[in-house]
Amino acid sequence: MDVIQPRGGTWRLAHGRSIELGEVACIMGILNATPDSFSDGGRYASVDAAVAESLKMVEEGATIVDIGGESTRPGATPVDAAEEQRRIMPVIEELARRADCIISVDTYRSETARMAVEAGAHIVNDVWGAQKDPAIARVAAETGAGLCLMHNGRERQTQPDVIEDQFLFLRRSLEIAREAGVADEAIVLDPGFGFAKDGPENMILIARLAEVMALGFPLLVGTSRKRFVRSASGSDGPVSDIATAATSVLMRERGADIFRVHNVAANRDALRIADAMRRAMKGERW
Repeated sequence: MDVIQPRGGTWRLAHGRSIELGEVACIMGILNATPDSFSDGGRYASVDAAVAESLKMVEEGATIVDIGGESTRPGATPVDAAEEQRRIMPVIEELARRADCIISVDTYRSETARMAVEAGAHIVNDVWGAQKDPAIARVAAETGAGLCLMHNGRERQTQPDVIEDQFLFLRRSLEIAREAGVADEAIVLDPGFGFAKDGPENMILIARLAEVMALGFPLLVGTSRKRFVRSASGSDGPVSDIATAATSVLMRERGADIFRVHNVAANRDALRIADAMRRAMKGERW
């Protein structure tokens, strides 16, 4: 297949920061400050453990650390805003104090998002695409935070075609963001692998990922250790980092810019090969 050029461009973030996308794959490390996340629940429940893991991910090549305080796995027990904030705010504050990395807050709540950005976060990563709590878009606009709008198929009737449903949902998310005053340069989109999508639908979405680029924004993707990756690779274990890295390469070839992963080092190495190949195909030295 032809290697598709990523959308690229400058992603504008809070506190005067930005990320240049396009030439080099950008890695977002996952930090779950939760007791019940599907892959690493409970491992980083203390502030010291969470900050140490965050610093390790940055050392291994993560540009962004994405900190979340509520599990989004199917069947997870919901938590209220106060508990979410209790889990993540000390981690964000301490990481902002100790490192110069880009910090993302994984939340759909506008209140939590505002507190996180005020504490030093640069990005708001919303798994509901600003449709659960639309005020989160106003927080991004007022603080200058980068905003990731994720596709989500939960709690609604989806379209039979996975790409048609991407356009239906994400166009509404973009309307909310723009009406709130969020600049296009602050927005990236996430196709939402695993969120009310079965295994074949996820695979089709990887195969047709370049079509989502027609919306005109850089793509952030997250397949890390998800059930469909484990199933397709034939692994019964919860950790499938090699299989995840394979999906990262496939999605880099199809134009993705940012990769949300648990194992930074494995995906870093795989994506470096993908980027070297892309440059070689353009006749550039790598």
